[in-house]
Amino acid sequence: MKAIVSQPELAAVVGRIQSIISQKPAIPILANLLIEACDGALWLSASDLTVSVRVSVQAKVLEEGAITLPARRFFQLLRELTMPQITIETNGSEIASIEAGPSHFKIHGMRKSEFPQLPDLTGGLKLDVESSLLKSLLSRTAFAAAAREEDRQMLSGVSIQSQGGVATFIGTDGKRLARLKADVDLSKEAPGSYVIPIKAVEEIVKMLDGKEPSVHLTLMQDKIGVESGRVLLVSKLLSGQYPDVSRVIPKRTPQSISLHREELIALLRQVALFTSESSSSVRFSFSPGSLQLSAMSGEIGEGKVSMPVHYNGPKIDIAFNPGFFLDILRHSEDETVNFDITDPYNPGLITDSTSAEFVIMPMRLEL
Repeated sequence: MKAIVSQPELAAVVGRIQSIISQKPAIPILANLLIEACDGALWLSASDLTVSVRVSVQAKVLEEGAITLPARRFFQLLRELTMPQITIETNGSEIASIEAGPSHFKIHGMRKSEFPQLPDLTGGLKLDVESSLLKSLLSRTAFAAAAREEDRQMLSGVSIQSQGGVATFIGTDGKRLARLKADVDLSKEAPGSYVIPIKAVEEIVKMLDGKEPSVHLTLMQDKIGVESGRVLLVSKLLSGQYPDVSRVIPKRTPQSISLHREELIALLRQVALFTSESSSSVRFSFSPGSLQLSAMSGEIGEGKVSMPVHYNGPKIDIAFNPGFFLDILRHSEDETVNFDITDPYNPGLITDSTSAEFVIMPMRLEL
């Protein structure tokens, strides 16, 4: 193998895909990138056996071939090189020679044959989705999903449920929930439910950088493929039954409270400074025309802030985790959001003018 490639472009591509690689790979080869020189490009692949990605960068291929190199060491070297072009060459051994102007390096690698093959997507259901729409649906639900918890595996992903031409995206960790709907042409032949691991969701959101107007999806019973420009990502799906969340989403109330989103974010950030690990709740006190936020910690002190709101009902005191509430507000899209609550013991519902429904469970009120 011998190829000449742009150093900035190669460094950008390697930096983009190396996050796929696990800190503690199951087998040694998974700490490496597969580098293949063919068809006027360098093709780079990374995998952790659940999520796999393949991306290409234009190159002048003088001799076709392949090798795998340790990803992080290779990326560290690329970042330090200052020449605009580099030459990568192998001579049949598991050693790559890298030349950048007067500088010469040799990196020990492993054979291509040991690297896992990219999963086969033949026979999957294929469709195109607007990139910005898919990115919004995934990012606005993924934040609420559980963070890779083994005992709640099905919650450590984003669920996509298809029915009647509508795709419903759901993320939850049991304490908060996000649900969005979109008209997506998923045919009746497709299985009705897919749960994408949170790591794959995060990588998909990163690859949807706005450079491509649409993304090509391939859906199968056990995996999903996402192709955007020169990047192809394939991920296994989580297996099991995703919980029925419709029962925990409260209904809109006649006295929905309109809240100014940016003002509430600013005040919540202020009062959250007075919470601690042992007391991580903020009290929301609604009274006619006013919302007061308060928090108290024996170690830190006390904070109280207030803002005007359109509310004419009885006084209600309810407590929420401020971090969870802030996450929801940041993923809402309007200047004002609607907040529906019934009492201090049932979840609250936050909505905006989009299809989004955000649910947050209350915390125990500190007396």
